[in-house]
Order: sequence, then C-alpha cells, then structure tokens
Amino acid sequence: MHEMVKGGNVGLASLSEDVGSVMMSLSWGSPTGEGDADVSVLLLTGDGKVRSDGDFYFYNNPVAADGSVQLLGKAPTADGSEDRITFDLTAIPAGVEQIVVAASRYESARFSELQDLRLTLADGSGESLLRFSIDDPGEVSALLFGEFYRRGGDWKFRAIGQGYESGLAGVATDFGVDIDDDAGEESAPDTEVEAEVLTPEAVSVIPAQPSSPAVESVPEVGSGTEATPRPARPRTAKKKVTLPKVAKKSLAENDSWRGARLFPASALKSDHERETRATSVLLSVMAQVPEFGRRLTAAFGAPVGRMETFTEVTLPNGESPRRPDGVIRVERAGKLWTALVETKTNGNPLKPDQVQAYADIAARRGYEAVITLSNDVELEGSPLVEVKLDGRRKHKVALWHLSWAEVAHQAQLLIRHEGVGNAAHAWLLQELLHYLQHENSGCHGFQNMGRSWVPVRNAIDAETLCQGDPRAVEVVESWERLVRQVCLRLGGELGAKVLPVQRAKRGTDPASRRAALADRLCAEGRLDAELRIEGTPGVLALCADLRTGKLRTSIEIAAPDQGYPLTWAKRLVRRLAEAPADLHVETLLEGQAGGPRGTLERLRPEPADILPRNGAQITGFRLSLFRGMGNTRGTAESGFIRSVDESVDRFHASVVVHLDGRSARARRPVDA
Repeated sequence: MHEMVKGGNVGLASLSEDVGSVMMSLSWGSPTGEGDADVSVLLLTGDGKVRSDGDFYFYNNPVAADGSVQLLGKAPTADGSEDRITFDLTAIPAGVEQIVVAASRYESARFSELQDLRLTLADGSGESLLRFSIDDPGEVSALLFGEFYRRGGDWKFRAIGQGYESGLAGVATDFGVDIDDDAGEESAPDTEVEAEVLTPEAVSVIPAQPSSPAVESVPEVGSGTEATPRPARPRTAKKKVTLPKVAKKSLAENDSWRGARLFPASALKSDHERETRATSVLLSVMAQVPEFGRRLTAAFGAPVGRMETFTEVTLPNGESPRRPDGVIRVERAGKLWTALVETKTNGNPLKPDQVQAYADIAARRGYEAVITLSNDVELEGSPLVEVKLDGRRKHKVALWHLSWAEVAHQAQLLIRHEGVGNAAHAWLLQELLHYLQHENSGCHGFQNMGRSWVPVRNAIDAETLCQGDPRAVEVVESWERLVRQVCLRLGGELGAKVLPVQRAKRGTDPASRRAALADRLCAEGRLDAELRIEGTPGVLALCADLRTGKLRTSIEIAAPDQGYPLTWAKRLVRRLAEAPADLHVETLLEGQAGGPRGTLERLRPEPADILPRNGAQITGFRLSLFRGMGNTRGTAESGFIRSVDESVDRFHASVVVHLDGRSARARRPVDA
C-alpha cells in the first residue's frame, strides 16, 4: 500500500489497472468511541469552483444522478467509524477537473478531539491502494482530506490534510456554494416522510474567480467565511416518493382477508425453493429500482449503468458445470461489470467449496466479484468463508458478503425515509420488504447464537468456564453479529444512524479485542454492548448477564449546566410521564460509585427521593429497564435473540424518545 504524506500526490494508474471505479474510506476514532464527523464531496471546474448546487454532495444530497459519486454512509470500526464513498471516475463530467473530499464536525466539536484520522483508497477489486494519516488536524471543525485531479487524461490523487475553523459552511462557500442562512425557517413536514435534497433556490453558484486548480488554491486554515449567529443550512425541497406514515384504511370485510402480494411466500416448502425465490425476487427488484440496485452494488465497486440480473445460470467448469444462484451485470460505455451471486436462506451456512469454485470461475472468465448472501452477518477480521485467490492471475476477483438484514435495512431507508424516483419503485420495494419479513421466506437475518451458546451458559452457571476457552470467543462473535443486526434494524425503522460502539485501545486488531471480551465473559459472566443512536443524548447500553438470566438496557444522561437539582429531578420525572413504572432511575455522583436510586413508580410522587442527602455534586442520571432473557439460542418465543430485540425496542420507544437530544440529521445545519 502506498503511504501518502501531506502535500504528496500520486497517479492512480501507477497503483492499479482497475481504477475506473474506486472506493474511499475516511475513518477516525476517539477514546470514548463516540466521536463522529460527516463527509462531503465537491466537484470543481478548472477555476476551483462548483458548476452548480448539484456538485455539492453531503448527507442531504448523497448520490449523483449519474452515479459518479455515492456517499454510502458509515460502518463501525474498533474505536469509531468510517465513512465510505465510491467514485466512478469514468462517469465524472468532462468539465470537472478536481474532486475535493472533506469532513466536518457539528456544534462545538473539533477534529483535535479525534484520533487515528486517516484516508484509504481501494480499487475496483477492493485492493487497498494508498493510505493518508493526519496526525495533528488542529482546532478545526472541517478538514480537507484530499482531492482527485486530472493530469494528461489520467486521474491523480493529492493528500491535503488542511483544516477550516468555519466548518462545512466555510468549505462550501470558498468553493462557490452560496449558503442561504434563512433556510432553517421551514414548515413542518406533512404526513409523508420525504428525503430532503438541495434545490437551486437554496444553493446558487458564486461567480467564479480566477484561481489555479493546483493545491495552492486551497484556502488556508480558517479562511472560510465566519459562521453567522444563526446556523446556515441549504433550503430543501421534497422531491422523492416515500410511503405514508399511516397506512390507508383496508377495504377488506374482515381481518382474515389477506392482501394480494407480488411476491407470495406462503407456499414455500423447501430450502431450495426459498433460496431460488429469494434470489429471483431480490435481483429483479435491483434491476427495476435503480436507486436500490446502485445502493447494494456501489459498495462492491460496480459502476453506474444499465443493470441486468439473471438466475440459475449455468457456467462451464470442466466436466461438472456450475450453477450460481444469480448473476449481476452492469454495462457502461460498452464495458461489462459482472458479479456471481451465491444465496443461502433459513440460517443455512455458506459452503466454502462452492464459494471457492465460483471465485475460480470468476477469475477465469474475467468477472469482477463474487457476492454471497445469507442470514449471517460478517464481522471485521472474521470472514464467513475462507477463499484462496491466485495472486499470480492478472485479473483480481473481489469477494463480498451481504446479510439479508442489510438488504432489508437499505430497502427500508429508501422507501420510508430517503425516497425513490416514483411511486411504482416505492411499491416494488415495499413488496420486497414484505417478502423478506414474511416468516416463511427464510430471509430473517442472524437468528442463531451458535452451537457454543448453550454449553457456555451452562458452564457459566456451573462456574466451570475458563479463560482461553474457544467456545467463549464463538459466543462473543455471535453477540457482535446480533448487535450489528439490531443496529441495522433500528436504523432502518428510525431513518437515523445507529452504530455499535466498540471501545478498544488504538490499533487493537479484531481478534485480540474479541479474545479480551471472551476473557471478560469468563470472569464476569456478562456480554456488554453500546449503541449510538443519532439524535439521542447518550449511548444506549445493553448488558446480558448470563449468571442471573437478566437483560439490562440503560442510558446515561448528563445533568444540566444550570438550575437546581430538585428542578432537574422534577423535569426528568415529567419527561418520563409515559415511561414504564418499573424504569430504574439512578443518580450519578461526582467521584462516587453510585447514588440514590429507585423505580419511576416510587419517584413520581416524590422526585426529591433521587437527590443525594449529603449534597454531593450530581453529574447525571442512569435510566435502566430489566427483563428476563430467553433460554434458547434461536428466535423462538423463548429465544435469546428475540428477547434482545424486544428489550431494545421497548427501551427506545418508551424511554429514549422522551429524552432531549440533538435534532435529527435532516434538521442539522450545514455548518454544524
């Protein structure tokens, strides 16, 4: 991998032959695991300015119409998160000479609070090409990571690492985007949840001033426009189709009537039928709904173009032809991008020999990727299938994995929150989502804690589980898969980022981190996880105590900066008027392990009971709900996975939504 230094540049063609489509990752971490930032991309002409508002891509405008730029969102890392962006450099308009990639923090946050800031770039096969680390970003709220620029018909990359004190608004303004700071005064949204996108009324182009496209044209730190007292944001408009919040009243005579479905699942009887139907349903919708097809394939290096999908394809393989479950082909400018698809449903595992055979066939035939789909969730550093790729071959094949939970997550985001091109596409996605969620489809995501789950629980109960037991590591991996799936499901329902927080020392590899968690499981008998939900004031903590058989969901909220403790207690109790009576409230005290505590039922008539008698300083409050956890490893009524899902849903719906937090992303100002 090519290591970049600040100000350095390199030609992409010198690093790989497959740079028509590339993926960039911007990542960072923090000691608490809570630090975050948002990425943005600007397409610039030779004079260093955007052509129009459509050349500015950020969280409210994540995808270019021609697919040349796609912001794919965040993925968790060991101590933070990373944002991924795909660039189809062959689709960048001829008038664009530079592509600037930046990141910004919100409110008073600064990049100096983050650690391990780095940019990595991979080619179309997924092979890492270069890395750029920023060691001292400074007290800035926006940061230019790097840029692509044209030279002699080829694309080069330059490492910038330069900061802005004036945030994203300063970056946007300096590159020709005019921010309308009256845009925050909007009417309330109507009965449909609709995506917000930039409009010409909100963002206009400042007349370009002569400047050089070279790196010298990048403004000095803090040279952006000063932030106004009222945060600026682009005015938005509702342009895409989403499903109504409230379903229309049914015309059925009684509840026993079932609506006709495009993709029926009730007649499926065997695993082969489920796999065949699921593959055909998914691939057909991907081909017919461009936004959905692009969303799923962009992360795999696929270009934007005409997509066709096929099922039960026969491919020659010596004396025994192979039949992958599906094939995806994307055509752009006369070139084909092809991926073989191998599908499993109903919890069936992927077969290494099958996937290996498809990887070999793809390499021989010049295909770009093999995509596997199953209920399982792949973890960083722990691939579901080990495949050997022949390094001597000039053509490289990328191996990618999708869980059915990820497919449902993307469909839900599009039809309920971000929107698609027309009503027919929204209906198709709704039918796909209904099929995936049907109990007979077999596409329910991660559903089994594995064969080590019951033995480990029994060993913990008998106090015979020893550190170093490999079964404990298997349970930790299953727990991590479950937590990631909970994040996907909840994020799709809320239309907000929900990410697992993984607290680990900087540089810790995933295997070492899981081994340490397995040792904790042996010593304490607990599985812990934390979820960061966008728009909430704290981190949702989840603890499964295998010794007591109890699940605990909790959140810690900081004490207000002003006012009196009794006022805080009364306000908190009023805010939780709709919360369950068995909610536990605990006061957190400065320098002390624990403070007064009690159930909400007891505190409602006497909020002062939660205050310390010795006048100790209150730092915050911890709110917790408890419930018994399931006994079995699967999702039966008594299953552990079901109990975790229900615990998180109940706690979020009855407690978290009533707490004050930062406004959701759709309401966040541009220079936040």
